[in-house]
Amino acid sequence: MSKNYKPSSEELALFKSAIGHAKKLKQDTVIHSPRRENKIVITEKKHQQDNINNEFYFSDDFQPLLLDDPIRYSREGSDPNELKKLKRGYYEPELFLDLHGLTQLEAKKEIAALIAACIRERVPCASIMYGHGKNVLKKQTPMWLAQHPDVICFHQAPKEFGGSAALLILFDLEKNAEDFFKNFI
Repeated sequence: MSKNYKPSSEELALFKSAIGHAKKLKQDTVIHSPRRENKIVITEKKHQQDNINNEFYFSDDFQPLLLDDPIRYSREGSDPNELKKLKRGYYEPELFLDLHGLTQLEAKKEIAALIAACIRERVPCASIMYGHGKNVLKKQTPMWLAQHPDVICFHQAPKEFGGSAALLILFDLEKNAEDFFKNFI
C-alpha cells in the first residue's frame, strides 16, 4: 500500500461492520519525567570515580625484574603455575583494552581504569593490546603493571589474543573479596 492510499466509502463501511461496536480507548497513561540529579552530585560521583581509577600511581622510574622474550612477570610469593596457565591460554580475558594511538599519560589512566574495573566487576583476567609501533608502550606497560598490588602476574598473550602485541593480566580478587563482601553486610 502506498502512503497516499485513501480507502473508499465502501471499504470504510466494510471495516466498521467487521469491527462491530468497539469503544474508543481513553488515554490514561502517566508519563513520568526523568529524575535529574543536581550537578553537584554528578560532579562528586565523577570525582569519586576518578579517584578510584587514579588511586594507584604508576612511576616511570621504577624498574621491576621482568623476564623478556616473551614478556612475563610473576609477583613475589605467587603461584608459578598461574603464569604457566596464562601462557597456555587457560584464562580467557573478559575485558580488553586497546592502547593504540594513546600517549603515555593517557595509557596510564586507561590502565588504571581497567584495573579498577576488573577489581570492581570481579574479572580475573584482562588483555591489554599495545601493538607493535615504536615499542614505547610495549616497554612501559609491563613496568606499570608490575607496580600494582592487585596484579598477580602477566604474560605475553597467545596468538589468538594478540601475540607479541598484547599482554594477558591476572588479578588478585581474593585480596579484595573481604572488602567486596563487607559492602553487602
